[in-house]
Amino acid sequence: MHNHISFVKTVTRMLFSRAIAILFLLGFLSESFAQFQDLKFSIPYGNNPSAGKFAQLNGMNMYFEEYGKGQPLLLIHGNGGNILTMGYQVDYFSKNYRCIVADSRGHGKSGLNTSRLTYEQMARDWAALMDHLKLDSALVVGWSDGGILGLLLAIHHPRKVKMLAIMGANLQPDTSAVYPWAVDWVASLDKLIDSMIMRGDTAQNWKLTKQHVDLLGKQPNIPWSDLKKINAPTLVLAGDRDVIREEHTVKIYQQIPKSQLCIFPGETHMIPVSNAELFNKTVEKFFAKPFSRPDTKDFFLR
Repeated sequence: MHNHISFVKTVTRMLFSRAIAILFLLGFLSESFAQFQDLKFSIPYGNNPSAGKFAQLNGMNMYFEEYGKGQPLLLIHGNGGNILTMGYQVDYFSKNYRCIVADSRGHGKSGLNTSRLTYEQMARDWAALMDHLKLDSALVVGWSDGGILGLLLAIHHPRKVKMLAIMGANLQPDTSAVYPWAVDWVASLDKLIDSMIMRGDTAQNWKLTKQHVDLLGKQPNIPWSDLKKINAPTLVLAGDRDVIREEHTVKIYQQIPKSQLCIFPGETHMIPVSNAELFNKTVEKFFAKPFSRPDTKDFFLR
């Protein structure tokens, strides 16, 4: 509870600025997420010398940490995030699972080594990390961009994903998938970054930030037909006031053959931190039970 109160205080300070508030809601900038450093767990997630390691993968060093024992579980953070932003999930799931949590390419302590970040490359990095750890398969939890990476893992590396839970994921970057205010803000942010680069501003790494924003503004572009390739039982999650349109979330659920849908009432894109207990218990229940998709008609048409 103390950790959660401290986190809420941190968020409140961030919300004094409208710009920072929107960046926080979307997880746009690593600098915004860096303010999560004020959030303290009993274990220094993301900066733990006793658990942290680097793996040379696909031409870059990927930083990762492991906690707990049991079934392997990948925890994949969102845009601009890092290991620490999944701290509530590591705390919860490491009691019963072997949690593998990493900084995606171009995030946290992991390398970049590319002139343009793509979700496809980042998904290949996660698949390579599994190979490095000699994991034939794992459960996967992905939040926001992490949910997109989870989908791509399940599409292109189907044997590696045993079960999948995706929170606030989208297939396109346009207003068919996300709300217009978000699309407009990303476009404005991109212009701001260009102006900072032109001015030679050094307040932050604007070129890296531009790559993060490029992910949001121009990617992903996943064909709907690809969802039918997903064999893993999948839990599709969102808040009812998410940045992702509810109808887009529902359509993702409808296209995945073995899927369940959860739209949290009164919650936002940030539920993995704003109401971590509800989020974590919902995902754990999905993983713990054999997958089923009961139909109401079965109660009436027997």
